[in-house]
Amino acid sequence: MPEAPKNSYPSDYSLDEMNKKKLEFIENVTSNPDEVQKKVLSEILLRNAHVEYLQRNGLNGHTDRESFKKTMPVITYEDIQADINRIANGDTSPILCSKPISEFLTSSGTSGGERKLMPTIEEELERRSLLYSLLMPAKTPGGLVARPVLTSYYKSCHFKERPYDPYTNYTSPNETILCPDSYQSMYSQLLCGLCQNKEVLRVGAVFASGFIRAIRFLEKHWPLVVKDIRTGTIDSQITDPSVRDAVMKILKPNPKLAGFIENECRKDCWQGIITRLWPNTKYVDVIVTGTMSQYIPILDYYSNGLPLVCTMYASSECYFGVNLNPLCKPSEVSYTLVPTMAYFEFLPVHRNNGVANSISMPKSLNEKERQELVDLVDVKLGQEYELVVTTYAGLYRYRVGDVLRVAGFKNKAPQFNFICRKNVVLSIDSDKTDEVELQNAVKNAVNHLVPFDAAVSEYTSYADTTTVPGHYVLYWELSLNGTTPIPPSVFEDCCLTIEESLNSVYRQGRVCDKSIGPLEIKIVEPGTFDKLMDYAISLGASINQYKTPRCVKFAPIIELLNSRVVSNYFSPKCPKWVAGHKQWSSNNNKATTRIEEMNGKAQTV
Repeated sequence: MPEAPKNSYPSDYSLDEMNKKKLEFIENVTSNPDEVQKKVLSEILLRNAHVEYLQRNGLNGHTDRESFKKTMPVITYEDIQADINRIANGDTSPILCSKPISEFLTSSGTSGGERKLMPTIEEELERRSLLYSLLMPAKTPGGLVARPVLTSYYKSCHFKERPYDPYTNYTSPNETILCPDSYQSMYSQLLCGLCQNKEVLRVGAVFASGFIRAIRFLEKHWPLVVKDIRTGTIDSQITDPSVRDAVMKILKPNPKLAGFIENECRKDCWQGIITRLWPNTKYVDVIVTGTMSQYIPILDYYSNGLPLVCTMYASSECYFGVNLNPLCKPSEVSYTLVPTMAYFEFLPVHRNNGVANSISMPKSLNEKERQELVDLVDVKLGQEYELVVTTYAGLYRYRVGDVLRVAGFKNKAPQFNFICRKNVVLSIDSDKTDEVELQNAVKNAVNHLVPFDAAVSEYTSYADTTTVPGHYVLYWELSLNGTTPIPPSVFEDCCLTIEESLNSVYRQGRVCDKSIGPLEIKIVEPGTFDKLMDYAISLGASINQYKTPRCVKFAPIIELLNSRVVSNYFSPKCPKWVAGHKQWSSNNNKATTRIEEMNGKAQTV
């Protein structure tokens, strides 16, 4: 198997040599990915041959791909949750993996109110190259650490004892990155970044939402930052001794710089604030694929159109791949899956009226569906797939829940666009609305706000089944730059536009079946989504790994949102819907049967 480039470099360190080795590694693994994948799977199964999970499913020590596919089920988190709970509660027997589970990596999703625990082992850190996290770990009853994947990396010696590398050279001291208090961490990192403003070459966070929150944090607290830079002291709210000591090594009185920052931040218009405060910044390093693409306009506004660079694709389950063309347009971002990271399989996703089949990820797959899975080298250009992984740390044929589309190839290795998360959906009856469809519908609706110089800064949704019939609820937080009040009729038009933009199964439920009630938009107070983020962080989410859930189900979250509603509006009429063909009418028994069949298919989507 090709050897990955080392993370330590000799005293005569050469950036060119390091880059050359990394490029050679990419060339090697993408030129023969199927052989690499076979070796990865064989290695995983050989080392874990006697673990309880593989024995329970009857693999009986086989390490070949054919036996693995024939024997092992394709699973979701619920299928192994009992095993995860045993490990979390202290069972150290080899349940999923022969090597000790060193910690759990928690998922960032918050729509259901619970974060999943993904097992990892010590050596996995060598396969991961992720950014940073600001949260200290919690512990399970059995004493194992459970923390976000980004925190895992930044708490490790791989980060703390990292050799010099220009790509991981930060203006923020380790102590500010690792500070468990989100306010102190963000404040001190912005303070250090502004103290060294001319040395900054890139800015960013993992997700666009986290980076925008940092900019808005600065909008609120810049007078304190200016005061600290002017006097060379640290605000009294920063109480962590290690943070104060680390910052004081950087912070010196600088009235000239303080005056410059004050002059820029005092201006009414914050357009281009990033390039104004950090004039040598070359790009914004942030994920803007999938639903994060909604933040592109505001990022362009703050950065004066700097390139938005999405560098990698990873999750709590596994490190997946890299963007080999980082300066491409956000809409063209594709990730090359690195075949040494894990064993990858792909379940074809078929769309019906724009809705992904099995989008709610219900039960484990049946035999026919299992046979549809294809290997990394067998995916087809333009086809969408759900990603399934087998990892070194004890996940076997695990459905990650991401929908990817094949965008091209690097040598023989496919490259993928990230499309959406499959398990973030709205559904009242037989309708299924995925997050991409919802995002596009919201994008169409906000055009009604443009004449009023208003926009939707954040949103989420909820399938309200407490009403009869149930209906979709969207929570909108607005960004209001204009002075003209927005009439209620405009928001009603927004409701209708969203409904008109949704798939025909939804519109049939509204118009024909009357199984879905009028869509509702609830306008919430400014700062509501910051409160939502704070709540998620209080439950253990990472501030940098957090992304706004596009669909919420957890009662406390819904209660929080409803407590901050200032007005609400309903769709004034039903959206347009046509059955499809004139012969599909209730006067024709054959046609009626056809419609019933169509409805049946929709119900199994």
